[in-house]
Amino acid sequence: MRQFALTAPLLALAALFGLAGPASAQAPAAQAPAVQAPAAPAAADPVVARVDGTEVHLSDVQDAVQELPAQYRGMPLQMLYPAVIDQLVDHMAVAAMARKQGLDKDPSVQHQMARAQEEVLQSALFHREIAPLITDEAVRSRYDHDIAGKPGEAEVHARHILVANEADAVAIIAELQKGGDFAAIAKARSTDPGAAQGGDLGWFKRDDMLPEFAAAAFALQPGQISDKPVHTRYGWHVIKVEERRASTPTFEQAHDELRNQLVQENVQKLVASARSAVKIEKYNPDGSAPRPTDNAEPPPAPQK
Repeated sequence: MRQFALTAPLLALAALFGLAGPASAQAPAAQAPAVQAPAAPAAADPVVARVDGTEVHLSDVQDAVQELPAQYRGMPLQMLYPAVIDQLVDHMAVAAMARKQGLDKDPSVQHQMARAQEEVLQSALFHREIAPLITDEAVRSRYDHDIAGKPGEAEVHARHILVANEADAVAIIAELQKGGDFAAIAKARSTDPGAAQGGDLGWFKRDDMLPEFAAAAFALQPGQISDKPVHTRYGWHVIKVEERRASTPTFEQAHDELRNQLVQENVQKLVASARSAVKIEKYNPDGSAPRPTDNAEPPPAPQK
């Protein structure tokens, strides 16, 4: 029943570079828990392996450590060193084999390598230009400006009964109007996974639900039941609102969403700046009919 908006492309791009939202936990690779180790000074960066004469330094191991799951980065380096060094050697050995077979000369491989280089450059730029702007102070300032002290967003606590056709929904409404127990009927006849809980949907905001469902639910007062079936792509619904409230989220509750907003806005500004600094020519898919040069910045992100 709940609908979830697709992540905005720019936010997805920022998330790819580790800027949007908290890092998600990943399962550690076998024998390779991660660690947070200080960077080695230049004078203390010994060679720790060689693969066909190519040196692997301690700093390479430490860099690889930073790419492991965050929950392991506080572990001592010596606990994971053997696994990480073996992983680096394996990667270099396989790459050396690929070069010996001439794969680095393959046009499709060269194209992928060029794309990978572009992604690394994008990531480096995003981290240098945007990461310093996404501070707790900046998130707090956005919270104070957009949320604190303002009326909370409306929420309802509702139940629903979901059936496959309108006739069944009409019959259920008639039964309820005669005093039928909503929760009992939901348990017996609703096809929704929440039927076992009497159709209880808990608290939700308008944007959490499909538009047609939300419009009907938010038009009801506590204790009211929809007098007509509500149709969505899932079927036909009978809705009962239990409670209504308007709650203002705390800073902690709003933190991640506000942080992601800041990331998205700054990514968009950076992309617009980058576009304005280059000459852009666009063509049709067959390479014909060039469009006029497009150096215009995309429209700015909407501001609250």
